[in-house]
Amino acid sequence: MESIKVYGAPWCPDCHRTRRFLDEHQVPYLWFDIDEDSEALAYVQTLQDGGRTIPTVIIDDGGDPLFEPTDDQVAKRLGLAD
Repeated sequence: MESIKVYGAPWCPDCHRTRRFLDEHQVPYLWFDIDEDSEALAYVQTLQDGGRTIPTVIIDDGGDPLFEPTDDQVAKRLGLAD
């Protein structure tokens, strides 16, 4: 399975939803709190030309980053849905 990184913040409801989805499907991922990790925040801002849309999900499959994705979008990228 691809390497997955989720960039977000503890106060973000969409970040909680994405993490819950990955946990429920037993998909391993790395979590980066952009409020606590300045390098993670800088990375997100670089990807988004200064933006801070979270969650930002990086799936190491050669595809584009996902910004504030739905569960369906994540599932499709991971091959969990048709």
